[in-house]
Formats: sequence, C-alpha cells, structure tokens
Amino acid sequence: MPPPTWVSRSPGLPTSPTSLRVDAERVRRQMQEVAVENYGAFIAASEALSFVRAQLESFDGHLEAMIEEIPNLTSGCTEFVESAQQILEERKLNQTLLANHTTLLDLLEIPPLMDTCIRNGNYDEALDLEAFVSKISKLHPDLPVVQGLAAEVKKTVQSLISQLLQKLRSNIQLPECLRIVAHLRRIGVFSESELRLQFLRCREAWLSGILEDLDQRNVYDYLKGMVTCHRVHLFDVVNQYRAIFNNDKSGNDENSEGGLLFSWAMQQVSNHLATLQVMLPSITEGGSLSNILEQCMYCAMGLGLVGLDFRGLLPPIFEDAVLNLFSKNMSMAVENFQVVLDSHRWVPMPSVGFVANGVVDDTSDDVTPPSVLMEHPPLAVFVNGVSAAMNELRPCTPLSLKVILAQEVVKGLHAVSDSLVRYKAMRMLRGNESALFLSLCQAFIEVVHPYCAACFGRCYPNGATLISECQGTLDAVRQLLTIPARSNSSSIERKQSGAIERKQSVESPGTAVTNNELSADGPGLEINDAATTTTPPVEDDVSTHPPASK
Repeated sequence: MPPPTWVSRSPGLPTSPTSLRVDAERVRRQMQEVAVENYGAFIAASEALSFVRAQLESFDGHLEAMIEEIPNLTSGCTEFVESAQQILEERKLNQTLLANHTTLLDLLEIPPLMDTCIRNGNYDEALDLEAFVSKISKLHPDLPVVQGLAAEVKKTVQSLISQLLQKLRSNIQLPECLRIVAHLRRIGVFSESELRLQFLRCREAWLSGILEDLDQRNVYDYLKGMVTCHRVHLFDVVNQYRAIFNNDKSGNDENSEGGLLFSWAMQQVSNHLATLQVMLPSITEGGSLSNILEQCMYCAMGLGLVGLDFRGLLPPIFEDAVLNLFSKNMSMAVENFQVVLDSHRWVPMPSVGFVANGVVDDTSDDVTPPSVLMEHPPLAVFVNGVSAAMNELRPCTPLSLKVILAQEVVKGLHAVSDSLVRYKAMRMLRGNESALFLSLCQAFIEVVHPYCAACFGRCYPNGATLISECQGTLDAVRQLLTIPARSNSSSIERKQSGAIERKQSVESPGTAVTNNELSADGPGLEINDAATTTTPPVEDDVSTHPPASK
C-alpha cells in the first residue's frame, strides 16, 4: 500500500519519529517536574473530586426522597386549599352572624320566653311564639339555627301540653275548661276524638283523686263522700263535656256524645255501684244504711238530669246489704244465746210476771219486751239480739225481702229450738234444774216466739203472720214439755198464785232489764247473766217448776 500523500509532502518526516521521541521525553520530564512541584494541587484536586462525588451521591438521594414526597406535598396543598376555603366560608358566616347578631339573640330568647309565659299562665302569648317559630322553620328549613330553635320550642310545647292536661285534672269550672280545650286545639297535637278522650281521662283522674283522699277506714263516711262526689262532680263533668263538644261536628259519631260520653259515664256509674256492693256489707247500722240509700237515690235523681238515673239499679244492692246485716244480727243473737245457755247456772230467780198468750198487743205501737224473760237470762239475751236486729231493720225495710227476712227470723228461732233440744240431750239436769229448764222452754214457746213475730210485724205489715205460721220450729221444744212431772203439780199451782201476786216490774240484784219501745235507738233488754249467781235463793215451791199457761 503506498504511503499517504501528506507524508510525501513533508520534508522532515523521516526524522520526525526521533524528534517526536525526544519531545515526548522532554514533555514527560516536564510533567514530572510539574507534578513534583505541584503535587499538593493534585492531592487537593483529588480530594475535591471525591468530595464532589460524595455530595452528588447525597444530592441524588435527597432528590429521590423529594420526588417520593411530592405526592404528599400535593395532597397537603390540596387540603390546605380546601381548609382555607372552609375558613373563608366560616368567615363569611361569622360576618353574616355579626351583621344579624341582634336578630339571632331575639330568636334564641324565644324558648326561655315561652317557658316564662307558660309558667305565668300566658298561654296565648306562648302559642303565638310557637306559631312564629313554626313559620320561620318552614321558610328556612336548611338553617341549623332555625331547626335547633324549632326543636327547643317543640320541647317547650310538650311542657305546655302537660301543664294544660294537669289543669284538667284539677277542680276547674266550665270557663277554664273551655280555655284549656281551646289551647289544646290550637296546638293541634290531638285529633278531635283524641281530645275528647283526653278530656274525659283527665276529669276521671280528678274524680279518682277526690275518692282516694277519702278515709276508707270509716265506711259510712267514705260512702257518703263518694256519693256526694259523684252527685256534684260527675254531673259537672258531663255538662262540661256537652258544653265544650256538643256544637263541634268534627268528631265522628263513634266518639260523639252518644258514644264516648255515654260509655265513660256508664263506667263511672258501674264503678259507683261496684263500690257500694263491696263496702255496704261493712256497715253495721241500719240507720247508716238508710242514710246511704237516701243519699244514693238523691244522687241518682240529680244525675238523671243528664241521663244517668241509676235508681233502678240500687234496690238489689241494698237488699243484699239489708239481708246481710239482718242475717249477721240474727246469727249473733243465736250465738249469744248459746254462749249464755252453756254458761248458765240453773238457780231459781224471783218470778216477775206470768206467761200469757198474746203477750204483745198488735194494735199498740209499744213493743215492750216481756218482763217475764228476766227469769230466763238466755232467752233475754236472745230477745235482746232479735230486738237489735229489728231496730237495725226498721230504718231500711225492703218490701221484697219480707218473706226472706221472715225466714231468717224463723231460722233463728229454729236454731234456738235445736240448741235447747241439744242442751237437754247432752246435759244431766237434776230435779230443780230440769224444772227450770222446762220453764225456759215453755217461755220460749209462749213468750219469745210471739214476741219475735210481733216485732217483725212492726217492721212489715202482716209480717207477724209469717212468723206465727211457722209453728214447726217449736215441735221439738214442745216434745220436751209433753210429759210434765206428776210429783211437781202442787208446786206448779203454788208458783201460779205467787206469780200473780208479785208486781210486774221486779229487778233482780245483779240483773238489769230495760223495757223500751222497739225503736232505732237500741235493743229493748240488756241482760248480765254473769250476775245471776248472786241472786238470793227463793223457795223451791215458787220457781222450781215451769209455770202453767193461762
């Protein structure tokens, strides 16, 4: 391959390699000298290069970290922008609030102002405020302040409703009832039927409160108070209801006067009658029972003006009470007779009268207990009990119970007869004791039985006939007297003559007998049988044998 053209054109080219080597050596030595002379600069440059390299690596790491944090920075900036925007909006709201500060204060004072109006009874003003708040609540449903204000007012309105209903549970007259119902209608929380029902419930609670305040320990006073309460206040409640709701046609027929009011009133009357039926048996005096009946009839007559006449429902209740009272008194008379008979000591007592048929004059108003019963304390105790039963019966004598009460009297007489027969069978009586017992049996037949019939005849016309016709109750006692002792015939004659000579009013020591007219004041006889043991002894030929009937 021929050499390049530029080589042929250079005249010193053949000597160039040698010169180049010389120059290169010279340059190398110069470089060595320079390096030796400037080795510090080279070291500094090397150190600087190492430092720059390390810094570049650190910068690269920081740059990568910064690149990683750029999204967080972006989101933080976004949040800052949003919060700044919210702060700006709140600032605008605060500026608006500041501009309307006075108006907002007036609005926020509405709930406490309503509460003050309610406490002072200014219900119209309170309802005006409620209407205003309701209006602005509809105009600005998106404002939290207005909605919060509406919630506070709603709570206050509930308090107003409670106070109005509480007033209906108190003793208020018709004008106040009209105002309260008008306020409740204006509030609009109750429909018309609910308003009627609430009115009756509140008035019923008031009536119940009055009855609860009565003292139930005294049954007579409680029943009088209950009857008076229903006579006065139940009448007022019915009239108040009619005056308030009669002209209002918004209620349906089911809850109108003919339905709701009638049902409520009938419930009150039913409760009244149920209370009478439960508590009347606890009354132990016929006069009190008669007074309660009179009060109830007067109450029913007054309530009849508003269509609540329940007089037709009273007789069965009071008939049961009368029957219960009379039965208790007759049972007590029989029990007292049995107690006295069991503890009686057969001691001869002075004769104070004679046994005679027809001991009581039917044409006379005076029903005096026979004084001959002083000789027989058990019979006197029984007659006392019968007289007490008749006295309690006289103020209140239902005609429908004539036969039933007569049967109670006959039942009592039959119980006494059975007691005498049983006593004779169970006791071993000696001669004198047997004679005294037979005398008591004869007095029971000829004195006690006619007297009880006469007393019942004073309570009921021709009532004595019902008792006198029941002679079967005396058959068992008559059998005890069928075979008199022959050895005692002379003593019987002496006793008859002695009885005629004695006065009719003789009071034995330790034995009290009071002859009063049969009346409501109390029984006609009071016998203290325990004192019979102190009676002075009497001759056997006078009182040891039963007296002969006239």
